[in-house]
Amino acid sequence: MEPTTSHAAPDLAETLNEACYCRTLDEAVLHERLERDAGLGDAARQVLDARPHLFSATTVFVSQAVARTIADTAAAVERVSALPGYRARALGQAPAIARHDFGPSGAFMGFDFHVGGDGPRLIEINTNAGGALLNLALMRAQRACCGDAPEAPGPGLPGPDVLERVFLQVFIDEWRSQRGDAPLRSVAIVDDEPAGQYLAPEFELYRQLFERNGIAARVVDACALGWRDGRLVATDDTGTEGAPGFAGQTGPAGSGAGTPIDLVYNRLTDFDLSEPRHAALRSAYEAGAVVLTPGPRAHALMADKRNLVLLGDETLLAGWGAADADRRTLSATVPRTRLVTPEAADELWAQRRKLFFKPVAGYGARAAWRGDKLTRRVWEEILAGAFVAQELVPPSQRAVARDGEPSDLKFDVRAYAYRGRVQMLAARMYQGQTTNFRTPGGGFAPVVVVP
Repeated sequence: MEPTTSHAAPDLAETLNEACYCRTLDEAVLHERLERDAGLGDAARQVLDARPHLFSATTVFVSQAVARTIADTAAAVERVSALPGYRARALGQAPAIARHDFGPSGAFMGFDFHVGGDGPRLIEINTNAGGALLNLALMRAQRACCGDAPEAPGPGLPGPDVLERVFLQVFIDEWRSQRGDAPLRSVAIVDDEPAGQYLAPEFELYRQLFERNGIAARVVDACALGWRDGRLVATDDTGTEGAPGFAGQTGPAGSGAGTPIDLVYNRLTDFDLSEPRHAALRSAYEAGAVVLTPGPRAHALMADKRNLVLLGDETLLAGWGAADADRRTLSATVPRTRLVTPEAADELWAQRRKLFFKPVAGYGARAAWRGDKLTRRVWEEILAGAFVAQELVPPSQRAVARDGEPSDLKFDVRAYAYRGRVQMLAARMYQGQTTNFRTPGGGFAPVVVVP
């Protein structure tokens, strides 16, 4: 498919984002979904009350042309990341652990876009992108808006009735890529102190999804993993106990039973597993004794911010043999990105108001800075660290009504993708410098694709 890169004319999506103040979220349906699907029962309201800005009450609109370009971009990145020249460069700058290739590609890759008059621009790529199952629950709890059906996912995207099966198949495919036809019996959803994570309700949604399909599953604190006799085991059921609306799910805490784990759904942000508390998981991974998704290799090939420098360099891509269509797509959608180096410091400081600075291994907008907000002190910290400077791409805005008053919120569009194929689009609405889930009226929002 030829990339679609011209979006200059106003379209229906832009008009709706600017003028539609409809509240489409049916909160009663959302509560019912979380009570039933996540097993939260009467505590669903308590969980949401503790996260008042997790879900927006409205939708975000994008055009079919934007959706196609987003899909083209994800597919192009996947193809380019398979080129030997690209892999040599990306893995050459990564920790040694990333060079292990056990087969898995990485579950729930997140491609984050800002959408402007010249179409979508790829701001960053994230491994273990959170929110997919929460957004599915949100999608199912929408009312029709302005004559459009909010449940319409867009051309070529699976609908809400099949998305659970699509998401489950990701883990099955990851398992088979390393273990072949061996049966998948047990899964651990792993994070640091998972009960305290803002997206903790989603961990339970995943646990329920696995259990409904005959796979034993638990939410586990990374510190409760053990490396014993060549197997990764869960030594303690501390994962979600004590969180609002959750109970221990797999036995008494502190039992120390050492239950073997076949596959880990990795939600850690220690991308190379270098922290001492992750030693057991690292040992199991390096020995090939557990299927880990996403793993260090996926982060090195996709989510390291230095890769944006490579993806936006058409000359490099041509030298590596990238297809003409992929080069055109990425040239149009990847903002110019440069490494921050001492040699480029003076030039980047002079241009800072047009730039956005990000740590190469950052996530969740941590330590990211708009250039026009920089102080000299912060600039010295950036120079001392490992950062990239990206062309500043302003986000689009969505009109909302907050307390009966009209207001505009920024938004980005996240494409959840697997092996280069987009499975779901969702938006994150916010105020301020970056997405933050602290904005009244903001949070996750469904994306409606319109003509």
